[in-house]
Amino acid sequence: MKRFVYLLVIISVVLSLDLGDASAYEPAVQWQKTFGGSGNDYGYSVQQTSDGGYIIAGYTQFFGAGGYDVYLIKTDSEGNLKWQKTFGGRNDDEGYSVQQTSDGGYIIAGYTTSFGGGGYDVYLVKTDPNGNLLWQKTFGVGIGWSVQQTSDGGYIIAGETSSFGAGGKDVYLIKTDPNGNQEWQKTFGGNGKDDAGSVQQTTDGGYIIAGFTASFGAGLVDVYLIKTDSTGNSQWQKTFGGSDNDSGYSVQQTADGGYIIAGWTTSFGAGFYDVYLVKTDPSGNLLWQKTFGGSGFDVGSSVQQTTDGGYIIAGQTKSFGAGAEDVYLIRTDSDGNSVWQKTFGGSGSDEASSVQQTSDGGYIITGWTRSFGAGGDDVYLIKLSSEVCQYVLLGDVNNDCKFDFYDFALMAANWLIDCNIDPNNPACVPK
Repeated sequence: MKRFVYLLVIISVVLSLDLGDASAYEPAVQWQKTFGGSGNDYGYSVQQTSDGGYIIAGYTQFFGAGGYDVYLIKTDSEGNLKWQKTFGGRNDDEGYSVQQTSDGGYIIAGYTTSFGGGGYDVYLVKTDPNGNLLWQKTFGVGIGWSVQQTSDGGYIIAGETSSFGAGGKDVYLIKTDPNGNQEWQKTFGGNGKDDAGSVQQTTDGGYIIAGFTASFGAGLVDVYLIKTDSTGNSQWQKTFGGSDNDSGYSVQQTADGGYIIAGWTTSFGAGFYDVYLVKTDPSGNLLWQKTFGGSGFDVGSSVQQTTDGGYIIAGQTKSFGAGAEDVYLIRTDSDGNSVWQKTFGGSGSDEASSVQQTSDGGYIITGWTRSFGAGGDDVYLIKLSSEVCQYVLLGDVNNDCKFDFYDFALMAANWLIDCNIDPNNPACVPK
């Protein structure tokens, strides 16, 4: 009975205290690097590699065979250049997506005007672990915005085409074998302009594709989400947005089997363009949607679920920051509520196109910068540290950035066995 009375006293004392708001510290910049020459050089996709370093794909005007060339950069874990390669011919060739493959090499998707059937062709490049060309393939008339190695060792590419489909431009999905030979291709869309910015193989062996559509939906342009089976046949299609323009750039299947999409909206939000974050269930039904930004131009280009179930979004902002445009990084909780927001860059234009959480809990971001570097636009690589919890007044015992019942129970238990409260506790009996 005496212990129960003491416990009630402790509860009343704790409830009378101002415990403050627990929050996560914003991560610190560990380093930032630029790559390129006096021409324009852009980073579009970044991934941490198995050796702890980073691989970046984009395109360069300074190096290569002519015009723009696909630009592949490999760094160590500190962002120091290990090697760089270019791919392409005399005309313009650009890379938009890269992934390390199971053999340690790399797969890159983009477009080429140097090879193929003429005009713009989807360009698929495979390298060994040192970036040396193993093979290259072209497909249709179109652009490959996203590539991923599939569970059978082949590749899935998503983008756009004006060669096939129902309208002037359609979503283009291509499946290849491990040697880049086409196994099948599919198009999706209607009479308007339809495009895909991102593709991922899903846990059931099918594919999820995000982009935009002017053929369907509620407004002028809407976010377009397509789920297919393993052979590219549509299982369902969804649109998101309002009466104006809305677009999706990046999609990922989440731990609950649903999907997270990042892009931009002019239908909702605070200003002209706002970052648009959409969460769905496994059937593509809307669970919630959020916007981020101010009165200016704010766009989300890349999203990834973080290890704690929240989300990290990278893009660009004209509403905040130091210059004309700045890299915009947004961290949310699992319900899409902002935890922190950061900008990076200088007095020039700086943009982010890709973000990934790293093995140390930090973040790696790539894009391009006009504020720093060798000249024109340069590839921009930023590494952030992991987040650190700010402890509340009475102590965050389980280090989850909040004072909850678990913390209180441990504290109460420790107080109750204090020898002044319970002198008969075995820990207090002299030996």
